[in-house]
Amino acid sequence: MHNMLRLSIPMISAAILLFSSMACGEQPSRNTVPPPPAELSCEFLKHPTKTVIFDPQPEFAWMCGTGETAFTQSAYRVQLKQDSAADDAASELLWDTERVASDQSINVEYAGPPLLPGGSYSWRVQVWNSEGQPSEWSSPQSFVMADKLSPELTSRYPVEATTESPEQLKSLESGGVLVDFGRDAFGYLKLSFESPVKDSFTMTVNFGERMGKGRIDANPGGTIRYYSVQVEVEEGASEIEVRPPVDHRNTHGDAVTLPKQVGVVAPFRYVELLGAPDAWKSEQISRVRIDYPFDMSASHFESSDEVLNAIWELCKYSIRATSFCGVYVDGDRERIPYEADAYINQLAHYGVDQEYALARYSHEYLMKHSTWPTEWKQHSVLIAWEDYMYTGNTESLQKCYAQLKSEKHLSAAERADGLLDTSGDGYRDIVDWPQAERDGYEMLPVNTVVNAFHFATLERMARIAEVLSLPDDSKQFADKAAAFKEMFNRKLWDARRRCYLDGEGSEHASLHANLFPLAFEVVPEEQVASVARLLDRRGMRCSVYAAQYLLEGLYLHGESEQALNLLRSEDKRSWFNMIRVGSTITLEAWDQQYKPNLDWNHAWGAAPANLIPRYLVGVRPGEAGFKKVIIQPQPGSLEKFEAKVPTIRGPVQVEFQRTAQGYTLNVSVPGNSTADIGLPEIAGQQVDSITLNGKKVQGTEQGGILWIQDVPPGVHAVQVGVDDIAIPQSEVTLSSAAE
Repeated sequence: MHNMLRLSIPMISAAILLFSSMACGEQPSRNTVPPPPAELSCEFLKHPTKTVIFDPQPEFAWMCGTGETAFTQSAYRVQLKQDSAADDAASELLWDTERVASDQSINVEYAGPPLLPGGSYSWRVQVWNSEGQPSEWSSPQSFVMADKLSPELTSRYPVEATTESPEQLKSLESGGVLVDFGRDAFGYLKLSFESPVKDSFTMTVNFGERMGKGRIDANPGGTIRYYSVQVEVEEGASEIEVRPPVDHRNTHGDAVTLPKQVGVVAPFRYVELLGAPDAWKSEQISRVRIDYPFDMSASHFESSDEVLNAIWELCKYSIRATSFCGVYVDGDRERIPYEADAYINQLAHYGVDQEYALARYSHEYLMKHSTWPTEWKQHSVLIAWEDYMYTGNTESLQKCYAQLKSEKHLSAAERADGLLDTSGDGYRDIVDWPQAERDGYEMLPVNTVVNAFHFATLERMARIAEVLSLPDDSKQFADKAAAFKEMFNRKLWDARRRCYLDGEGSEHASLHANLFPLAFEVVPEEQVASVARLLDRRGMRCSVYAAQYLLEGLYLHGESEQALNLLRSEDKRSWFNMIRVGSTITLEAWDQQYKPNLDWNHAWGAAPANLIPRYLVGVRPGEAGFKKVIIQPQPGSLEKFEAKVPTIRGPVQVEFQRTAQGYTLNVSVPGNSTADIGLPEIAGQQVDSITLNGKKVQGTEQGGILWIQDVPPGVHAVQVGVDDIAIPQSEVTLSSAAE
C-alpha cells in the first residue's frame, strides 16, 4: 500500500505546468514588467467586506507574484480613498504614500487621516521590482470600519452557511430513506416538497455521526452524536428546516454560543427520514453547514503512500469542519476554547489555509478566559510566538506582552534553582489527557513535563522581548533559559538509564518525560540519540495531544523515518484508526477504548495537518512573516510527494521524487521572499553532486544538513546525486557555514 501513488490527470498536468521550465534551469528574464500585486488583504482578511475592521490603523498586505511570475519588490505605493455612496468619481483620496523605497509587502500600516467609524474605504497598491520596473496598479480592495473602533479588537470573519446535497440515498427495509452526506459537518437539515403538502403529517428525522448495521447507530457511545426529532409538517408547507435539539452543556456556561441568526446546529453525516407519505429525491434534501470561511484550494498534499494521503485529507478537513463557532473550541461536547487545543489548531490552520485572523482572535480570547491546566497557561506563550512568526506582525505581542510576562510563563512557581514547583495553589498539572494516556507518569511537585514547557516559554519570551525592543527583558529571559537548561539536565536526567525521569525524586521514566524535552530542544546533543531510542521503543503511548510534540521532537532531530512510521501507522493508536472506525473528522482520542466519552469532532486530533507541511514537506518561517522560507523536506522512505503550503506571502510548492541516482526536489518560492533549502538525507548514502536549475552548486553544511541558501523567488529545480559508497563526512566537499 505504501508504494502506490494515486494522481489525477489534472493534478499531474498542474505539476508539469508548474515545473516544466525548471528542468532546463530557466529563470524569469530580467527587466520585465512585474505583474500587478494580487491577493490583497486588510488585517489579514482577503475579503474584508464580509466583516468590519476594528483597528483604526489597519495593516495592508499583498503578494508579489507566485510561481514563474514571482519577483522581489524594491518599492511600493499605496493609495486609499473614502468610498462615496454616489459615484466613484466623487470618492476622496485620503492617503497616498507616493513611492516608498522598501521591500515591505505585509503589515504596511495605514498612516493617513483618521478613518471614520462606519466609514467605507478602498485601497490599491503599485510596486516596483528589483530592476526598478513598475507594475500596474492592483485591483482595489474595499473594507468597512466598525461603528466602534479599537486597536484592542481583532477582526475576523463571521461563520457562514453553505448548502450541500447528499452523496447517497438508500431505501430502508422498514420504510423511509437513509441519507449520507459523505462527511460529518455541523449544521442542520433542510427539506423541500415537490408540491405544497396537502395533508399535515408527522415524520421522524434521525441525525447521526456513526453507522451501525445498515442504520444510524442510535447508541454510539461517548459523545458521538445521535439525535431523533419528531417533525410536524403542516398542510401547505413547501420547505422546512429540521434542527437538532438544544444541548444544554454546550450552549451554557463557558461554552461559546453561536449567533442567534445561525440557530441550533450539531454534527452529523447521516440522516434517516421516516414516516413521510412520499418517496424522497436527492434534490429535496440538503444540509446547511456552518463553517468559518475556508479555502480548500489553499493547500495540497499527495504522496506515494495512500494511508498518509488519507490521513492528510482527514486532518485538513477537520480544521474546516471544527471552525463552526468562529473561535477554536475543543469539540462539540463542551464547545469551550482551551489553550492546548488552540495551539495545535493554530498550527494546523496555518498549514492548510492562508488564514491568520481566527488564530489571533482565539489566542486573545484565551488571554481573557484562561483555563485550568498548568501547561495550558504555558501554551499561550507558544501561541503568541507562532502568531508573530507566521504573520510578521507585532500588534498582538504588544497587546499581550505584560500578561504573558506576569502570568503565562509561571515565574511565580520558580524555586531558587530555577525549576518550577507546581505543588502550590493555582496549579493543576495535566501532562496528557485523558489520564490513562500518561504512560504511568508519576506526578510530582517538580514535574519534568511542566519544566520542559517552562524552558520553552523562557526561550520564547526572550525572543518576544527582543522583537519588542526590550533588551533588558530579553537578556534576563535568555540568561534564565540557559541556566535553567543546565539545572533541568542536572536534576531530571538519569545518567545510568540515559533518559529523563518523571520528576524530581521519581524512579519512573515515561514516554512523556522524554518526548517533551526533545520537542522543546532542552536535550543536550549528546543525549538526543538515547532519548530517540526510548521513544522508538515506546511508540505511541500517549494521546492525540501529546502526539503533536512526540512527532515534532523526532522531526526536529532528524528522526524522519521514525516519525513517518508513526504518522502512517495502522495500529489502534493511530490517525488511520480514526478513519477505520468510520469518522471523517479527527477524534478526541485514538479510540473509544482509551477515552470512553470521546467525541468525533476534535481538532486537537488533527496534528498531521501541521506536521506534514511543517516537517515532512518542511515549509516553515525562517524569518518572521516568511521573509525567509525554510524548505527542509524530511520524506523518510517515501518515494515521492507533491505539496502546496500557504504562507502570508503566497504558496510554497514542493515536489520530491526519488530517482535511480538520487532525487529531484522542485520548489516554488513566493514573491518577495527567499528560501533556504535543506537537502534530505538518504540512509546509507552520501551526496555526490548537487545542481540548481542545471548548474552545479555546493551546499553549506549546518548541523549535519546540506543547505542551498538564499534561493530567490520563482521556480527552481534541485537535482541531488548520491554515492552508494559510504564516505566519511569529513571527506565530503562542502563550504562551511563560517566561510
